[in-house]
Amino acid sequence: MARAQQPPAQPVIGFLSTRSSEEAAIHTNAFRRGLEDMGYTEGRNVAIEYRWANGDYSRLPPLVADLRSRLISVVVATGDPAAFAAKAAGFAAPLVFIVGQDPVSAGLVASMNRPGSATGVNFFTGDLGGKRLELLCTLVPSAHVVGLLLNPSFGMEAVDQFRQSVATAAQSLGRELVVQNATTDAEIDASIAALIKAGVTALVVQNDPFFDSRRSRIIMLSSRHQLPGIFHIREFPADGGLMSYGASLADTYHQVGVYAGKILRGAKSDDLPVLRPTKFELVINMKTARALRLTIPQSILIAADELIE
Repeated sequence: MARAQQPPAQPVIGFLSTRSSEEAAIHTNAFRRGLEDMGYTEGRNVAIEYRWANGDYSRLPPLVADLRSRLISVVVATGDPAAFAAKAAGFAAPLVFIVGQDPVSAGLVASMNRPGSATGVNFFTGDLGGKRLELLCTLVPSAHVVGLLLNPSFGMEAVDQFRQSVATAAQSLGRELVVQNATTDAEIDASIAALIKAGVTALVVQNDPFFDSRRSRIIMLSSRHQLPGIFHIREFPADGGLMSYGASLADTYHQVGVYAGKILRGAKSDDLPVLRPTKFELVINMKTARALRLTIPQSILIAADELIE
């Protein structure tokens, strides 16, 4: 009992993720590099307790409860559902998050500049659905019927915002939009099959940690059905998807690592403003484009930040 009540020999970070450890490895490494920039190396002078939901948001409450039973110096929550679960748990330790929706209106922070007991990065991707559709239609001008894949368990406010962004752009561009929902592997398969049956010839996928954790499955199905798609992070085209447009998720995880390190060094979360990305990148997989027999317009080639061969 005496040992249980003693503080740990080194600070402990509780790392709560909606994703899986394997799929998120590149981003977790970026988080560790951010910690190292602040003088903290995992296993040397900081311990990290990882908890992974593997895309199943119903697993978050018991994972949070397990972390609450431990002496945690700072909580890191990646993905909106994880951030909300951690905030609701009322940790005594400060919270550093990555979220896609506005953290002020969502009730995570008091304000962007003076956030309170929680801070982090607003990944700011939900509003980009319309821009993604515009880019996809420029690359695939023959796509008159476009599919939209959503995960309603992500949070209805964020999902509705993304749906409306894409629907408004579809109406402006004169495209028909077909919407399908998926919250499980089986539903991903069924939804894409339903989109193909509906005559969809291009696909927009909602920015969602569950879809990130099923990245290889979505890319495989897109390839099988010759369905060009646009996603929110470069890891999709890096793994064989057609294209992505959004902020760098690796940079975001790095910044969260920096913030966690600053808090371990004594900074107050209220003094660390919620950050937003300032650079958005357009990434295209040229091999996939050729396999889909697509001709890349010059305007897209000029705008692209990265062409993956």
